[in-house]
Amino acid sequence: MALDESLLNWHSEGRIPPTLRMYGWSKPSLSIGRFQSIKPIDFAALEHHKCQFVRRLTGGSAVLHDNELTYSITVSENHPNIPGSIKEAYYHLSKGLLEGYANLGIYAEHTSTKGKLDKGSAAVCFEKTAFYELVVDGKKISGNAQTRKDGVLLQHGSIPITIDEKMLFDLFLFPSEEARKRKRLEFFKKASAIQRLTDKQHTFDEIKTAFLDGFAIGLNISLKPMTLSQNQWREVHELASKKYASSSIAEGVEMR
Repeated sequence: MALDESLLNWHSEGRIPPTLRMYGWSKPSLSIGRFQSIKPIDFAALEHHKCQFVRRLTGGSAVLHDNELTYSITVSENHPNIPGSIKEAYYHLSKGLLEGYANLGIYAEHTSTKGKLDKGSAAVCFEKTAFYELVVDGKKISGNAQTRKDGVLLQHGSIPITIDEKMLFDLFLFPSEEARKRKRLEFFKKASAIQRLTDKQHTFDEIKTAFLDGFAIGLNISLKPMTLSQNQWREVHELASKKYASSSIAEGVEMR
């Protein structure tokens, strides 16, 4: 999370070009949205599952990052290909996701093209769909969030390879075990992941390559590798220590 925010800051300062970052997680990690309440979260269960916890810079609901590919995009709001509205900007950037899934033989569509969107709030990201999100057979396959700061758009998202529904719903408080089980079964009908859709095991590198190529084709961009300097890494670790590793950011909603 600190690296994503650092990329946003550096791009705002003109120190780096627009970036596309792809990464995985060494441990299961629950991230919650910038303004999301921590009340439904079971912190004893987080400890039991040895699950890390962090509050994102972006909005949205909780996401369990485990066996997945995560991406982040930083680009100026003034870029000629970036629409002014959040929804239209997401629609444009989602073309890279569509192509990435297609590279794996998964042909998704946008939620706005058929059916009705889910209404109301949800503690878990994949429980509900929003405008222009990607679905296969009505099931959400990617969770995405966006923020704009200092003239820069940051969008990052979760591309699950598999979803551990049991662990996910263990991390939240429910009035009864029956309610927890019911929510878990409902979730299974609303969300899906790459391995379930393809009935095939892909390596992390295969999926990363599929989406790197997908973004290059879908957004008509040329990608070049970028290596961080020691000073840049120092900035990232300092931000991680002061902000994202602090218990105060998890408990509160004030992020500056």
